[in-house]
Amino acid sequence: MTALIYCPFPDAGCAEQIGRVLIEEGLVACINIGGAIRSIFSWDGVVDEGEEVPGLLKTSAGKLDQAIARLESLHPYDAPAIVGWHCDAAGVAAREWLEAL
Repeated sequence: MTALIYCPFPDAGCAEQIGRVLIEEGLVACINIGGAIRSIFSWDGVVDEGEEVPGLLKTSAGKLDQAIARLESLHPYDAPAIVGWHCDAAGVAAREWLEAL
C-alpha cells in the first residue's frame, strides 16, 4: 500500500533540503515542491498569515509513521503541520515503486 504526506515549508530551499534527506534515508521516494502559497492561520491565539511552500511526499504505508517522525525532527517550525494518509488506490508502477522502499 502507498501513502502520502503533506507539509508546508518556509521556502523551496528548505523543502528541497529536507526532502533530499528523507529520500537518501529511504523514508520517501519523492517530494513534489509547489510554488508559494498564502497561508492564513491561528497560532498562540492570534490569527496571522504568511507565505509558505507546499510539499507532497510519496512513500510506502509501512514507512509512513517513520517518515512523518523524521520530517518533524528535521522541520524548522516548532509545530509543523504535517499530515499523512494511506492511499486507497495507486497505479501499478507507482505502487511497485513505493512498496520497494
